[in-house]
Amino acid sequence: MIRTKFFARTTLGLALAIGMTVGTASPVFAKDKDKPAEAPKLSPSKAFIPVYVATKTAIEAAQKRPDVMAGRQAAIAAQTEMNNAQGKSAKAAALAKFNAAVAALAPLLATEKAAVDKAAATATTADDKVLTGELQLSLGELSMDSRIKRQGAQTKLDSGKVPVAEKPKYYMVIGNLSMDLKEYAAARTAFQAASDAGAAPGEALVSLSDAYLKDNQPAPGLKALQDAVVKAGPAAQEGWIKYGVASAYRAKMPNEAAMFSNELVNMFPTKENWSLAIAVVRDLNGYQGHDQIALLRLMQRTGSFVEERDYVEYVQALSKRGLPGEALKIIDQGVAAGLLKPADEFVSDARKEANARVTNDRASLPGQEREARGAAASAATVTAAADTLLSYDQPAKAEELYKIALGKPGVEAARVNLQLGIAQSDQGKWADAQASFAKVSDTRAPIAQLWSAYAKSKAAGK
Repeated sequence: MIRTKFFARTTLGLALAIGMTVGTASPVFAKDKDKPAEAPKLSPSKAFIPVYVATKTAIEAAQKRPDVMAGRQAAIAAQTEMNNAQGKSAKAAALAKFNAAVAALAPLLATEKAAVDKAAATATTADDKVLTGELQLSLGELSMDSRIKRQGAQTKLDSGKVPVAEKPKYYMVIGNLSMDLKEYAAARTAFQAASDAGAAPGEALVSLSDAYLKDNQPAPGLKALQDAVVKAGPAAQEGWIKYGVASAYRAKMPNEAAMFSNELVNMFPTKENWSLAIAVVRDLNGYQGHDQIALLRLMQRTGSFVEERDYVEYVQALSKRGLPGEALKIIDQGVAAGLLKPADEFVSDARKEANARVTNDRASLPGQEREARGAAASAATVTAAADTLLSYDQPAKAEELYKIALGKPGVEAARVNLQLGIAQSDQGKWADAQASFAKVSDTRAPIAQLWSAYAKSKAAGK
């Protein structure tokens, strides 16, 4: 009897180490490159002009004051530390330090803040509001206050003078600043407006998804992310899809996790991504028996084993299903990869048990095949023989028997079509394999979809 090994699910650490933010960039208005090529000509009201001039002069003077410069430098240093922090506790400490630095800067600019508020109260025309928004943006940048910067962007939008082509940028600024403030509902409103105004999916829909996910609303968040991937098409970024995989896994949403996993390996079929996709699908769905073996075979075909656990679970599953030949092959591969140790008790026990069974098992193959081809053979008998032949690297014979099994009464069609597709894949019959996998529509569909993605990538020469 093989001793069972238990492991923490470290492979799934990959899903959680992806980084649970999408990292969309926040536009900054303080830089000339962010402004329209030709600024609109403004005609502020007579009452507003002196208030505007005095406030603008006060802000420009404050930018040169030593106390403000020192306070701002401290806040910038704290912001850099926050951006570079690693780990939950370090990030929390850095955020607190940054907030404290910003809070310390605010009293130094209280007079300028009062002046800006007076300008806002004096503004009566659209042009007045445009200039008020500029003052608010300038003060917000100087004070590093997200709320004031957001107010400035909103004031300019409310003026009705922002060109149509510029509106998505302003909405994105409002959304990103709202995210900084953890005001997720406001962020969603802004990101949706940005999308409606024509922002690229990666700017708007991915950010909209993030605003839902960070607010513990995974269903609409993942829907927005899916929409972003679909609309972006080939331009969709790998990081977006990984974010979907990780978020769906954390929310324990197997259908969404399978969808993003499948999309990941379809678009970016790297070994790391195969390992992640297979690990997430197998963990969330709890596959056992032949279904578990089907997933682990895919991991073997894609060369995406990353740890001892992958080999151990594969060997255990094969041993339970009475497939000693394949078990020996996987043990040898695990040892060659350096992930299984020959002297390990589990490995030595598994090898001993498989060796004790493999000679008789291999000798029984011709008899099993003859019985399976007999007219009276049941679907279960034919399928079992095909499973054994497939495990001994005889996919052509296995394919024939699976096709026979599909014509038998009582056949478990979904399982057999999945196995048939694997046998066809092992022969390089990529189109046939995809057709077989497409017929799997029960709980095994996520497995079949991953296998189909593999066949598609191989057919494309990837």
